[in-house]
Amino acid sequence: MLIAVPLGIIALVVVVDLLTPPDIHLGPLLVAAPAISAAIGGTMLTAAIGALAVAAQVVIGVFHGGLSTPNHQAQIAALLLVSVFVVVFRYVHERHEQQLNQARWVAEVAQRVLLRPLPARIGPLRIASMYVAAEAEARIGGDLYAVARTLHGHGTRIMIGDVRGKGLSAIGDAALLLGAFRAAAHRNPPLPRLVAHLQNAVYWDMTDASEGTPTGEGFITAAVLDVPDHQPLIQLINCGHPPPLLLHRGEVTALTVRDPALPLGVGSTLTEDDYESESFPYRAGDLLLLYTDGVIESRNAAGRFYPLAERVAAWQETDPNRLVQRIHHDLIEHAGGRLNDDVAVMVIERRREESA
Repeated sequence: MLIAVPLGIIALVVVVDLLTPPDIHLGPLLVAAPAISAAIGGTMLTAAIGALAVAAQVVIGVFHGGLSTPNHQAQIAALLLVSVFVVVFRYVHERHEQQLNQARWVAEVAQRVLLRPLPARIGPLRIASMYVAAEAEARIGGDLYAVARTLHGHGTRIMIGDVRGKGLSAIGDAALLLGAFRAAAHRNPPLPRLVAHLQNAVYWDMTDASEGTPTGEGFITAAVLDVPDHQPLIQLINCGHPPPLLLHRGEVTALTVRDPALPLGVGSTLTEDDYESESFPYRAGDLLLLYTDGVIESRNAAGRFYPLAERVAAWQETDPNRLVQRIHHDLIEHAGGRLNDDVAVMVIERRREESA
């Protein structure tokens, strides 16, 4: 339907110009037709409308003194040059859009490979999650999360993390940690042994193999949890990550460990003796909220941080999916429509036995 606009302009200009005295020249208005076509259509349509506009200018010239007059020749030449310029501009724009769409497709594929969609249900748990990259076109960043069932189905391992920095190096570090977690978590090692494995994998990846010294200042904050199927508790080792929030009967409690570990990649190689897990109650119907610092460090126009715990306590939401959606919408509104850091959120409900 929009094609009627440039066609209507051409028809209207021709008719009005032919009905007016020869000393009134409306032909230059025909330039609006290819310009509008470039905004609503592709290269071929723009070229066709441009050619039609030039033909219309020729018709006007024939009826108003002939094509031999310098004025009409100049108008036809100018319209032809402008039409060619608009067509070239539209072609370049389409090529840019194709490249951008290809980049978006690659980013989406990379995100699905790196940050696999979490299952809606795993064991006795219901899971809802969201990931929002600060750069809208990037789709992926340095925030990460993963879950894994243990080998004999006795529990579920959960990890959420945040790589220091941005760009390709952050994505590479996230991929390394996710790979190490997926390779080891299902084997059901004690939680301290699993975290030591993750620490050593990250540390040696960030270390110059020839000199045995760290290559930079990179590290990854992470919270690693073990949720047994048949015990109303969770075990947690927190490596410099924001504390998870537990929602129990309308109360929100931060699961703050007594002795948090250093972020992954900091220090040196460690063993399971260097880590100690802490237990917290986690009963049927409880919600566990895991998040990255991009959530709580998001500021509004007044510079105020996002009050995650206060909002969650006020909402009294009991459904994981609805809670994730509310956090997403409220966070975007709080930040004025644009986030300055990547954001990852997981809400995990321990299902009641009757709904398991």
